Amino acid sequence: MESSLPFGVILAVLASLIIAVNVLVAAAVLLLIHKNDGVGLCFTLNLAVADTLLGVAISGLVTDQLSSPAQPTQKTLCSLRMAFVTSSAAASVLTVMLIALDRYLAIKQPLRYFQIMNGFVAGACLAGLWLVSYFIGFLPLGVPTFRQTTYHGTCSFFAVFHPRFVLTLSCVGFFPALLLFVFFYCDMLKIASMHSQQIRKMEHTGAMTGAYRPPRNPSDFKAVRTVAVLIGSFTLSWTPFLITGIVQVACQKCYLYLVLERYLWLLGVGNSLLNPLIYAYWQKEVRQQLYQMALGVKKGLASCLLLLSARYGGPKGPRENSYPIAIISHSDLDG
Repeated sequence: MESSLPFGVILAVLASLIIAVNVLVAAAVLLLIHKNDGVGLCFTLNLAVADTLLGVAISGLVTDQLSSPAQPTQKTLCSLRMAFVTSSAAASVLTVMLIALDRYLAIKQPLRYFQIMNGFVAGACLAGLWLVSYFIGFLPLGVPTFRQTTYHGTCSFFAVFHPRFVLTLSCVGFFPALLLFVFFYCDMLKIASMHSQQIRKMEHTGAMTGAYRPPRNPSDFKAVRTVAVLIGSFTLSWTPFLITGIVQVACQKCYLYLVLERYLWLLGVGNSLLNPLIYAYWQKEVRQQLYQMALGVKKGLASCLLLLSARYGGPKGPRENSYPIAIISHSDLDG
């Protein structure tokens, strides 16, 4: 794929937005962890970190797209860049899966959740997640079958990685993870529905006897809704790229690299921009923390403007009264 100025500009804007939005959400989640010390928030923070690293990784590709063909990128450097992009994308996808598993355990085993998902287990899960992610990203560098034999100088995903690598990722990782997502969602929805029916029965019994009516707890349905949105964005973002990559492997005469790299790969990378927006909109605690941060920034800017106006904007001479003072003499009073 040849370098392209419009594609490079789009890639630069997308990378900037991914980094900015994820850093903002990561700061909000970090403040929430400092206040609440929740294990689930650590997974959310890891998702923001993985998406931020993906934005940093694809920002290195901007120079390749904006540079002239007379200055080609070395194949080794391009392979390393694509390995880091793949590792960050894999970490993002695996973190979404880990968040779904965490919410599933919180609903499936509410009494034993904090015993199962303690700090040590969460740290071990995150460490294993990053090890698996970097293993996936750097796998083509150690397996010659997953590398392209020719390189034309312009750095892109399929310039260095063979579509067989996409086929392997799809069959071994993506589609099994997608089926596991669907299982988690269906089971969580069933459990949340059972909880809702039990609450309605208790409310009906309490209304009949005049006893205390327990308040509704919509946390189960909120967790199901968040997981559903994450699964939907994850599926819609990456499925077209992976399926088209499989078609490219099956049909050697079909030249689909332009569609894969210019459109479908960009759609998959855009999932890292959707993830923080989902949490900023659907998670009430994250939304409230972002609002508090915005208020703090607003107060800080107002204080700075007041200080600057007091230092540079005020009058240098003695303040004069805007209202004229009339001087009345004794002769006017006598008259």
